[in-house]
Formats: sequence, C-alpha cells, structure tokens
Amino acid sequence: MKVILRTVLTITISLIVVMWVYGLFFASKQAVNKFDDRNWAAKAQARCLIAEVDRKALADYRVVDDLGATALAERAAIIDRATDTIEDFVKEFRVDLPSDPKGIAIVSLWLDDYEIYISDRRSFTNDLRNGINKRFAETPLQGLPISEKIATFAADNEMSYCKPPIDLSL
Repeated sequence: MKVILRTVLTITISLIVVMWVYGLFFASKQAVNKFDDRNWAAKAQARCLIAEVDRKALADYRVVDDLGATALAERAAIIDRATDTIEDFVKEFRVDLPSDPKGIAIVSLWLDDYEIYISDRRSFTNDLRNGINKRFAETPLQGLPISEKIATFAADNEMSYCKPPIDLSL
C-alpha cells in the first residue's frame, strides 16, 4: 500500500513539475487575442481616445431625481450621444480592418461584440425614455458581461482607450 501511494505521489509531483517547466520556459507568451498589425492597433488607440474625449465632454453630473419629469429623457439623449461616439469608431474599424489574417478575423469578432454592447446601450436608453429607470444590464457571454470580453481584447492589443466606457455601470 505504501509503495502504491509513494508511486502515485511521485508521478503526481513529477507531472506538476513538468507542467510548470513547460509553462515557464516553453509555452507561448503571446496573448491569444493579440494580432500582428501593430500600426492598426496604434491607429485604433488614437481613434478611441478621440471618442473618449468626446464622451467626457458629455458628462452630466446632475442627480436625475432632482431634475423633474424630463430627466430620464435628457439622460437618454446624453447616453445616446455617448453611444454614438462608440458606434462611430466601430463603423470606421469595420471599413479599415488590420492587414494580417488573424487580425481581420479576431477584430471582426471584437467589433461584433461591440455591436451587441451598443445594442444594450440603445435598449437602456429606450427604457429610460419609457420611464423605466433600472440599472444598465449588459448581455452576458459565458457568464461575464460583454464589456469585460471587449476590454480584455483591447488590453491584449495595447488599445486601452478602446475599452468600453464605464459611464453606465455606476
């Protein structure tokens, strides 16, 4: 019995050591989401920065409860204008995709996710216009908010300004 236990423990420990050696020294260190066209990523980063600046200019720090009957409609209009800044760069990126095959494939999927996120924002503003003032809810993908998937892709490709805004998550 001791021999069997010792053998099982030795094999288990050996497999763990092999796994760590492989992971530390031989496995690819490149993110799965990363594509090769770094010029495209840099241009996207610059374009997303413009959108972020435009959204910040729309900031409205008034408390909705203190603004009267039109407050929700006003908030919806501001959110729609902020969403337009996102939709604009998504449309631009669809026309001008990266030059590498992997980039074309995965950026297209990323933009698909962004279009779902935009649709979620539009549904939220439609609810506001109809007097429904609930928290913003995103489409979940594999149990996570879609914005998290979008943000991870942007971070993996050094496009931090292309992460979804957190303007509705408060």
